[in-house]
Amino acid sequence: MRHLLSPAKPDLPPGCSAPTARPKGRGALGNPPVRFETLHREAEAADWPEEEVPRLATSLIRDRTRSVISWNESPDLGFDRAVNPYRGCEHGCIYCYARPTHAWLGYSPGLEFETRLVFKPEVASLLEKELAKPGYRAAPLVLGSNTDPYQPIERQLKLTRAVLEVLERCGHPVGIVTKSASILADLDILARLAARRLVRVDISLTTLDGDLARRMEPRAAAPARRLEAMRALARAGVPVGVLAAPMIPGLNDAELERILAAAAGAGAGWASYILLRLPHEVAELFRAWLEAEFPARAAHVLSLIRQTRAGALNESGFGARFRGTGPVADLLAQRFARAARAQGLAEGRVALDPGQFRPPVLTRAAAEGQLALL
Repeated sequence: MRHLLSPAKPDLPPGCSAPTARPKGRGALGNPPVRFETLHREAEAADWPEEEVPRLATSLIRDRTRSVISWNESPDLGFDRAVNPYRGCEHGCIYCYARPTHAWLGYSPGLEFETRLVFKPEVASLLEKELAKPGYRAAPLVLGSNTDPYQPIERQLKLTRAVLEVLERCGHPVGIVTKSASILADLDILARLAARRLVRVDISLTTLDGDLARRMEPRAAAPARRLEAMRALARAGVPVGVLAAPMIPGLNDAELERILAAAAGAGAGWASYILLRLPHEVAELFRAWLEAEFPARAAHVLSLIRQTRAGALNESGFGARFRGTGPVADLLAQRFARAARAQGLAEGRVALDPGQFRPPVLTRAAAEGQLALL
């Protein structure tokens, strides 16, 4: 992995045209243009023999943001604030709704989303300053609302752990969403937070089929490892639930009941699901991937998706965007409710206690953003 402070030229030229063989370990087939830019580069399709398809290196890019809490007023979400230590995600999930956010940085939502990762080295100290502001009122803060806080580079940078250390010192409640077994590296902090009713974890589980998982989520933890992470969290007393997401009609939705049963057996206490979302560039990225990986089923899957989205591939309106509309979506909702009841899985997450929050006490140097002298 290359560690850079500015963008690096990738090993394959970015562009609209995808190579006929996908780079090893990556999800997208190419780089759609950045929608905010009028000019873009376009690569010719490269007919690589499968054994010679080159790997794309990962570049790390420093984020110099001066604030880290993201606020929202969405009625679809059960929280109003979040922290994301990373932008872009090396897991490479082809369906990821966060891909279009990379265009805000001038990068493509395709392969660049997976290979040009932006990290926030000062995320913990900046969070501490925001929590210390007069008038701040604590409520559950979410890690992983956009990109996974436990993607592979967390093992080296440990930015998510640094955030958890700040939250633990302040007695601030936190919810975590991840599809990575690497969360167990922070089991010590999570267990202490759980004893104080300050943490809950949602493990995202898309499929129990290892082959399908490798195709859809090439660098995410295998399904079996996610279930083992649930077991370990539950044994340590950390409240954990399952997020069956995304449900893709005609591709993985038939597994819904089995996913909930496996999660309940691993110690999950609640369940939720989200219907596939395909905002902006994700629709074309997913369509190209689907036609490459499942050519015989692609047309049927796309037809079913459109039946849940009023004839389109995406619907952005509040209320409908997570669940969809129409008979196909309604049947999925009914199946979920029935399966969750059968497995004893609650639909609501455990409540956390914001009353323990105490603002951090900053030194004058920290408050002014100065470096302390050694």
